[in-house]
Amino acid sequence: MGRVIPENIAAFLESGPFAVVGASTDRAKYGNKVLRCYLQHGKQVYPINPKAPEVEGQKAYAALAELPVKVRAISVITPPVATEQVVREAAAAGVQHIWMQPGAESKAAIQAAEALGMSVIAGGPCLLVVLGYRD
Repeated sequence: MGRVIPENIAAFLESGPFAVVGASTDRAKYGNKVLRCYLQHGKQVYPINPKAPEVEGQKAYAALAELPVKVRAISVITPPVATEQVVREAAAAGVQHIWMQPGAESKAAIQAAEALGMSVIAGGPCLLVVLGYRD
């Protein structure tokens, strides 16, 4: 199920702004650490969390469609069944790159994203490992 091609990762990292779907207010959760990783590297990033007004000092949005800018790349940290819905929302929002963090991917989500023309990273390393993260 892996989709890990170095060129895909490089293209992803060059194509901000970014959004983290599944951004968490809990600093112990990956949905928070991935957001902080983007911030540590000076990336323009938007948290997507329908239950929180902000995450790590950043205004949070309930859905990709509510963002004030068009994001080209998203990291997804959601349960696999939710990721399948995220793929549809991402396509509607014009997202070109999707990185399904370990545990978020499903075969159906990967196939749907590819069928919708998105570059997919799944079944491989976490963004935290690739970019480098300090807790």
